[in-house]
Amino acid sequence: MMTEFKTAEQMAGEQKQISIAEFFEKNRHLLGFDNPAKSLLTVIKEGVDNSLDACEEAGILPDITVKVKDLGEDRFKVIIQDNGPGILKKQVPNIFGKLLYGSKFYKMQQSRGQQGIGISAAVLYSQLTTGKPTLVRSRTNPNNKVHEFHIRLDTVKNEPQIIKDVEYEKNFPDHGVYIEMEIEGKYRKGKQSVDEYIKQTALANPFSKLVYHAPDGNKLSYSRIVNKLPRRAKSILPHPHGVELGVFERMSKLTKARSIAAFLSKDFSRISFPAAKKYCKLAKVVPNTKSDSLTHQEVERLWRIIQQAKIMKPPTDCLSPIGEATLEKAIEKDLNTEFVAAITRPPAVYRGNPFGIEVCIGYGGGLAPGNTAEIVRIANRVPLLYEQSAGAINKAMKKIAWAHYKVEHKNKMPYGPMIVLVHMYSTWIPYTSESKEAIDAYPEIQKEIRLALQDCLRKVSRFMSSKRRRMLEKKRQSIFDKYIPELAYTLEKLTGEKKETLEVNLKKIIHKELKKDEKDESS
Repeated sequence: MMTEFKTAEQMAGEQKQISIAEFFEKNRHLLGFDNPAKSLLTVIKEGVDNSLDACEEAGILPDITVKVKDLGEDRFKVIIQDNGPGILKKQVPNIFGKLLYGSKFYKMQQSRGQQGIGISAAVLYSQLTTGKPTLVRSRTNPNNKVHEFHIRLDTVKNEPQIIKDVEYEKNFPDHGVYIEMEIEGKYRKGKQSVDEYIKQTALANPFSKLVYHAPDGNKLSYSRIVNKLPRRAKSILPHPHGVELGVFERMSKLTKARSIAAFLSKDFSRISFPAAKKYCKLAKVVPNTKSDSLTHQEVERLWRIIQQAKIMKPPTDCLSPIGEATLEKAIEKDLNTEFVAAITRPPAVYRGNPFGIEVCIGYGGGLAPGNTAEIVRIANRVPLLYEQSAGAINKAMKKIAWAHYKVEHKNKMPYGPMIVLVHMYSTWIPYTSESKEAIDAYPEIQKEIRLALQDCLRKVSRFMSSKRRRMLEKKRQSIFDKYIPELAYTLEKLTGEKKETLEVNLKKIIHKELKKDEKDESS
């Protein structure tokens, strides 16, 4: 049988555009839905992230309840309810039933979500694995009715399908969102479980109250450690050193500014109008020319001049760290550690994006000895549970000389009763994939993580040295204490003084000398 080859016309006839929803329908592993256990975690993570972001933006201390009910045959009902500001009726279908719809993609501001994919991807996954729509209830204030939607996602059009839309007065909080969906998944305990995600989320968001009903019937409650929201991150303009040529050219065509000089000074941070005029002249571009009339060559010349210019770093009020004192309090409360230290580094920049690194190390107490240290990786207050060996945090940790800081280690990683928490916060986290599981290993990011770890480890080293001195002192004291009765007995015969009195005096003298030796050693 002869093979029939296609003509150009036949191949052209087979070409068609696909929607973003269709793409992710076939490639759901890119969003973190590549196995049942991870899928259950991803659905909960996306819902909780949205709730925390909404509460923070509205200035509300978050109260979030997560319920996971085992329906049998690897099916689960996931319920997430918050006390946030709620969602307007007209916005609900698009937020839950349309991929790449959201308010955070264009904002240069620290937030958990970045792409507008998360919660709508969870709706898509639920629909793919169980065929059931997602139930959403929302109320924006006590004077409004509750809006209830049953939503599906039309993958061909990437548009929401509203199966049911009702309004009613019901026993529902004054404001907030309630989500309920059925999904296929697996529940398991361990380092990459929903239980661990909730625990780490409570650590990274100590201003929140989290109540978690696990599928096995256990209920875990994490109360607030602080009763104050973190500093509100402000939105900033993009920094010119963080914008690539293609984006720069597109922005120049879409700007509302009347001239190219005005475009540079109004649409970017850290460029004044006089500086904008100077860059235009260096690029041989007339400053008052309309930006959308520039040729590609003129735009490229101007962009290259700006990339070579020394421009002040972007503002850092777009960032909001957890804070050293709060991190220490969170670790102490959760793990009852023997020692804890935290460091928040001054903000730095990668590719024009401001970012910060904070590290908290806890030792002893409720931490298990004889195991590799517990590593907690956080990005914009979101735990990263998968791809532990990948990304900037792991690579930076392997460059640390742990022995120099008197910390046990195996395979270049810390070992023993220790927890090491590393938090990166930024206007744009460079994740290695759409599923947001690891931070890309930019040299600037690795450097800041390494410096933060070293700053914190110096505190740990001082504690470990002090602890060893105390242990040695105790050991020496016990040796002397062992022979004091015999010495007192001998002195009693020689001096005639009572043995009991001699023992008390000998202990005072020896303990005083040992403390003096310890003080001399430490100085």
